[in-house]
Amino acid sequence: MSSEGATLLGSCSGASSTPTAVWFRWGTSSTNLNQTANASLSGESFNASISGLNPGYTYYYKAYATVYGTGDYASQSQTFEGSVQSFTTKKVATATVTTNAATSVTSSSAVLNGQWSGASGRIYETGFYWGTSQNSLTGKVTTDGSNNASGNFSCTIGDQSPLSASTIYYFKAYVLEYNESTGQHVERLASTVQSFTTSAVPALTGWQAYLNDYGMPDVSGLGLSLRQSGTNDRDDHWYGINTSNSNRQIAIHTYADGAPNDDETLNYVVLYDGSKYAPVWTYHVMNTAYWPDNNVGRTNPDPWTEDPAISLTQQTGLDNASSVGYSRGHLVASNYRQTTTNQNKQTFYYSNQAPQWQNSFNDGVWSSLESRVKTIAPSGTSMLYVVTGVLYEGTTTTLPSGSLNVPIPSHFYKCIMKCTFSGSTVTGAQGIAFVYSNQAHITKNTGLTYYGTDTQTGNECFVTSINAIEERAGFDFFANVPAAYQDSAESNTNHSWFTGQSSPSNISSVSDTLWGSF
Repeated sequence: MSSEGATLLGSCSGASSTPTAVWFRWGTSSTNLNQTANASLSGESFNASISGLNPGYTYYYKAYATVYGTGDYASQSQTFEGSVQSFTTKKVATATVTTNAATSVTSSSAVLNGQWSGASGRIYETGFYWGTSQNSLTGKVTTDGSNNASGNFSCTIGDQSPLSASTIYYFKAYVLEYNESTGQHVERLASTVQSFTTSAVPALTGWQAYLNDYGMPDVSGLGLSLRQSGTNDRDDHWYGINTSNSNRQIAIHTYADGAPNDDETLNYVVLYDGSKYAPVWTYHVMNTAYWPDNNVGRTNPDPWTEDPAISLTQQTGLDNASSVGYSRGHLVASNYRQTTTNQNKQTFYYSNQAPQWQNSFNDGVWSSLESRVKTIAPSGTSMLYVVTGVLYEGTTTTLPSGSLNVPIPSHFYKCIMKCTFSGSTVTGAQGIAFVYSNQAHITKNTGLTYYGTDTQTGNECFVTSINAIEERAGFDFFANVPAAYQDSAESNTNHSWFTGQSSPSNISSVSDTLWGSF
């Protein structure tokens, strides 16, 4: 028996002679066997095959045999009949599947909807094929099935890997239905494709926009809230941001005079740690069109003062630093912000400095690195994103500053990412990082470069990857650069693109060899 045919079986026994005819009558009702199928006799058994049946239907049949000369009818033929039997043809997959409109569409996710009806077998699985081309639905999302003949189903896409904003997506529903005739599940696919368009990402404004800049470290998990904002005579519209750590606050500093169209423009961002009396890191961007270099220099004396965006009382000017060999080491260098005098003055907040060994470090390789960053500052459609920070690894000594004992960082680092754009789309990225122990590095007259003479045995190498610094610092830098470019740029240790000099193909570690002493 199959979905469309069956073999009817009968037998005839006790007859005085061989039947002269055997056949079956059959139909869809036990009381109306209106179809006839002639049979073939083999011994006492006979059978007939019938076809053209409907899948999943119950059919009835009765066997007949004509015997000549039986009993009182020695000279006549007599017809005998059996009892009514029945059988049901095997079912085939019959579900009709419909793709319904998507719901709950956002800039990064959507709910896909579908339904089925008329199923004859169990629905093993439901789901959707989807993608950005209706002719290439390469994505697939699934959910559970059902024993019901009809039902609705939904799946969410974008919850694991976000969809792209302002993008058309296409999808088609399907079910896997059990096909009794083959003993397998078969796919029943909707005949139509539906589409939806993700919404645009809502534009961020004010301080939130600055903290979502392309090159910003990831601060999304820091429990941010705006504490206060204000302005001062340094052309600074500043924002003070609380974090969930009571010892850490974020300061955003902007300027307008001399900026493109005199609009409020980001100067730099700092994450400040009151328990260390120093920044954890600073972030700023370099592009000669947006942050022009007018070579305004710096005022004399240096205008160091407390950061108005930091409410923590633990700010110090490191007044005693030079007496024991340290300097007020800028993280955002004064030389990086030379558009106006007021823009430059913003780099002289206490929140933008940490005790840095002066001789053969601040005035040596560190100064050379700062100069190189400025030299390669791009224009046009490229941006240079710079994160500068300090590490406290191992035993930390302290520096007296007034009534405070300021921890001395063990290392200073600089992570650099250059991104190229086509409009607002990133089309390429290059990355490199440098890290230095906070001490003298040979002397500034020996020719030791800021990246180290790493081809000569016995000399220091200051080059590392952004990934390596992220692991040591505990932050995800340049978090908004698309992963397609970010991953390779952050793992790179070839400094040629930045230094213009040849670089080893692989740098596995950074030397902390001590060249000099505190």
